[in-house]
Amino acid sequence: MTHLLNRRNFLANTTTGLSSIALASILQDQQLLATPTEPIRPKIDPSKPFASRSPHHPAAAKRVLVIFCSGACSQLDTFDYKPELVRQHGKPLPGAEDLLTFQGKQGMLTKSPWEFKPRGESGKMVSELVPQLGELADDMCFLHSLTGKTNTHGPGENFMSTGYTLDGFPSMGAWTTWALGTENENLPSYVAISDPRGTPQSSVNNWGPGFLPAAYQGTEFNAVKPLGNLDIPKGVSAQTDQQTRNFLNRLNQQHLQSFPGDTELAARISSYELAARMQLTVPEVTDLSTESQSTLREYGADDTTNPLKAKFARNCILARRLLEKGVRFVQLFNGAYQTGGEGVSNWDGHKSLQDQYSKHGPILDQPCAAMLRDLKRRGLLEDTLVVWMTEFGRMPTFQAGASGRDHNPEGFTAWMMGAGVKAPFSYGATDEFGHKAVENITTVYDFHATILHILGLDHKRLSFYHNGFERRLTDVHGHVINEVLT
Repeated sequence: MTHLLNRRNFLANTTTGLSSIALASILQDQQLLATPTEPIRPKIDPSKPFASRSPHHPAAAKRVLVIFCSGACSQLDTFDYKPELVRQHGKPLPGAEDLLTFQGKQGMLTKSPWEFKPRGESGKMVSELVPQLGELADDMCFLHSLTGKTNTHGPGENFMSTGYTLDGFPSMGAWTTWALGTENENLPSYVAISDPRGTPQSSVNNWGPGFLPAAYQGTEFNAVKPLGNLDIPKGVSAQTDQQTRNFLNRLNQQHLQSFPGDTELAARISSYELAARMQLTVPEVTDLSTESQSTLREYGADDTTNPLKAKFARNCILARRLLEKGVRFVQLFNGAYQTGGEGVSNWDGHKSLQDQYSKHGPILDQPCAAMLRDLKRRGLLEDTLVVWMTEFGRMPTFQAGASGRDHNPEGFTAWMMGAGVKAPFSYGATDEFGHKAVENITTVYDFHATILHILGLDHKRLSFYHNGFERRLTDVHGHVINEVLT
């Protein structure tokens, strides 16, 4: 009997083994191999709920900035160029002459009031409504074929932020910070920067923890309205305040030792300790007086002719500072919900789109573009993922009897920038009029799965057992959009 380890068999087995390894690698690249499906839950020390935790796989990004344009910013007037819409201006939408949408019957196809121009070396066509953002098109990865599940603002915001149209589900930031913690334990792991004029329509649902532990809710504040109740009481010196905290910490630790294993007590003490540390760190990070005049000018924060732009610009500076400090997830809102008329509060351009967007576009454009340039200049884009999104898109027609576009969840645009994504790059497409997604149709579940993947998280395995279900950000849907990844 020939021994298994003779020279001939050894060489034959080596060749076969290498071939098997190569085949396995190819199958893995094409996602054809079976993958583990059991849940991965973070191991959290209740006394340190925000401690930094390892991702499921190597991550391209350490942190995320989400820029959320509340009110449904029109893709057809910003980033989705449709020359056929220009050519067919004033004609009916073919095959949809009697189409009824959110607010009723549709009128004629209507080109954008703003000219589109080629930008950068890529020649990407971007509207003159956002010229400074257009200058950064070579750094952007566009998704032109997003589709939603609702044409109503509140549920639409919920869906983009939480993956569900209903209230009560964890937001992207809550899932992320629950899984990964933070790199700065002296600041909140998750900050929601609301628009200077107020909150979006779905309000706290956009940054809520849902059924995850309450510690992972986003902390809401902005540059105009800093986080309250952090000031040291009048008559108490900084030294006395520090000594009091030290004494309280000793009492808390003694109390905790009397109740070993009480995770709720440990978590409560941890939250109080974070609040104490925030007394020192939050005022520092929100104090923009240390910024140079050239920075304020670049962002438009010194613009006395447009106070709304100046306030939003300060929010953009705050977002950059929080990312610099290692805050894991920052959600920056542009647009707020106001009852009693659209005004310029958000991007809900039903009645007079040109008038409204002409006021609102400049509020977004210069500050946001300056923030992105600043992030790139400081090297932060190397490990930060920036995401721009809105709750759904707009129709290529104007509404019958109005001068604005109705809601449209059947095809709209988002873009990403920074760590983990190709740029310049465009993925997917809507039809020739920008009405429906027709190429590489993408769901919000796919969008969320891709964001989690870039952070090193497996969307299929990051789950939380709640009311008899294994809950995920992506529900039971979604796949990573590998085509947009570096």
